[in-house]
Amino acid sequence: MERPAWAPRSIDITVPSVSRIYDYYLGGSHNFEVDREAARRAIEFMPGLPKIMQANRAFMRRAVRYAVDQGITQFLDIGSGIPTFGNVHEVAQAACPDARVLYVDHDPVAVAHSQAVLKGNENADVVAADLRKPGEILASREFGRLIDLNRPVALLLVAILHFVDDADDPHGAVAELRDALAPGSLLVLTHGSYEGIPLPAERAGGLVSVYEDIRNPLIMRPREDVARFFEGYDMVEPGLVPMPHWRPDTPPEDEDPFAFSGFAGMGRRA
Repeated sequence: MERPAWAPRSIDITVPSVSRIYDYYLGGSHNFEVDREAARRAIEFMPGLPKIMQANRAFMRRAVRYAVDQGITQFLDIGSGIPTFGNVHEVAQAACPDARVLYVDHDPVAVAHSQAVLKGNENADVVAADLRKPGEILASREFGRLIDLNRPVALLLVAILHFVDDADDPHGAVAELRDALAPGSLLVLTHGSYEGIPLPAERAGGLVSVYEDIRNPLIMRPREDVARFFEGYDMVEPGLVPMPHWRPDTPPEDEDPFAFSGFAGMGRRA
């Protein structure tokens, strides 16, 4: 298999990656045949996957605009993936040119491509780190340069927590990040769930098995487990809801049925 120029030498291009599969769902070009093969298998079980990813991105953009409207100008996007059109820094800096954005991902392709996209943007950067090790994110040089913990921050965990196994204590990681943030900070997240998927659970379960096969567990948590991530936050209206119902720009009834899979929400740190 030929290695494209944008692929760092250190990565194994025979092993699928969650962020590159996501890039494929969104119509991106930073993925390999091994990623496309896994994505096509997943889409066989759940044909609406690209619609779910588009709904995630649309929610993220609405949440960023809301945060700027609330006076927040610092954004920490963990599990940011491979940049595509309408990324956090584009939305935030269009609304507030001084907005600062730090992306965090552990996929080397996502980090390398983010570095290329952000070249020359003094108010945005990327750090190679893992949500499961919040201390490393908070101690990073890039974090220290861009994020002031004495002021509110919008923490984005969009379509990432369902890839963290319970054994890795995702609730503990989110709580550690919460405790580092100033009052008035916002937690923005989406999470996969069997609830809302317009398919029988057994069929949706086939999707989970595809991710298990590539050694990236996909944890479909029920609503009450997703709600626990917001402990220590006051929910912003309309609460924890399917993505199209969160402060929509267009009528939710116009959305594809798959867009209602899983949950989205925002909380404000008390």
